[in-house]
Amino acid sequence: MDKFLIKKQGKDLNKYIVGWLTSACVLIISLVIIGGITRLTHSGLSIVKWKPVTGIVPPLSIEEWEIEFELYKKFPEYQKINYSMTLNEFKSIYFWEYIHRVIGRILGILFIVPFMVFYYKKLIPPLLLKKLGVMFGLGLLQGFMGWFMVASGLVNNPHVSHYRLAIHFLLAIGLVGYIYWSILDYTQPDKIKNQRHESKWIALGFILTGLIIVQMIWGAFTAGLKAGFAWNTFPKMNGEWIPSGLFLQTPWVRNFFENNLTVQFIHRSLGIIILLFSFAFWKTVRQQFNGIQKRVAFQLFLITLLQVILGILTLILHIPVWLAVPHQLAAVILFLVSLKMNWIFLFSSQSDVE
Repeated sequence: MDKFLIKKQGKDLNKYIVGWLTSACVLIISLVIIGGITRLTHSGLSIVKWKPVTGIVPPLSIEEWEIEFELYKKFPEYQKINYSMTLNEFKSIYFWEYIHRVIGRILGILFIVPFMVFYYKKLIPPLLLKKLGVMFGLGLLQGFMGWFMVASGLVNNPHVSHYRLAIHFLLAIGLVGYIYWSILDYTQPDKIKNQRHESKWIALGFILTGLIIVQMIWGAFTAGLKAGFAWNTFPKMNGEWIPSGLFLQTPWVRNFFENNLTVQFIHRSLGIIILLFSFAFWKTVRQQFNGIQKRVAFQLFLITLLQVILGILTLILHIPVWLAVPHQLAAVILFLVSLKMNWIFLFSSQSDVE
């Protein structure tokens, strides 16, 4: 083992570390996708106990399944919504939540075991070591937030808090974004701050990323409130460009976060704003640059366009799983491409980034 790792110093070792971090990104994105399926199939409250270690083993006998089902029956979702559910139906919703939790555990193992090997052999650069500590902390927080979110639906109201859902989602997005940015940094160790580009490009890029993050927050609100299952027309809502009823709740600020109509209106409107922004950004960049800056700006616009199309189709077809999941995946990809664009404009070694 020692000889193998020593042989893999330098560029070869870089490949192993980058592959390790990239695998973590892929697993986190898989968690986001499975989490979306879990929510859309109403499976998220099927496992009512948090067992971080023993929970990796599912029920294996009819007796164990009946015990798990009896536990589920003690909570509001069964008592108020699924009171006529059979054991076989319970197994179908249990499946997605179980898969979601297993992937989370696999992610933890994938992170910890290679880390221990690399750390023991002193093969991790000091700066990356600090970043790995941040990643580990975010991962723990993400796992805790997942259970904290589920716990909100195990009380009187059998629906998880849309605020906790949004935080859970954002922690996942933040973690995968931080890992991706760290990969860019790690693979470009000689990067220096860009002195040639005007600061406006950097500022505009981060504004666009900020809008994408806000859009994802309101997307999580829309999902958590199930606001997408109403007003399934586009571009108008209830036959109106600006629907009446946007500010029915008091105080008026609550409407932005808890009024289903307002939340969906913000989500769909912000999507169009981001599409126009990304188009204008690309058109302007292509007049100033001929290299990777122009290509990544175009990629960002294309993914934004795809995301808007998926969002519209998901809405007007009443949120089918086969469309809602790609819509969520496209949001993650869009966020990561925006980070890559910001990294390229921020550092002068952008010609080496592909």
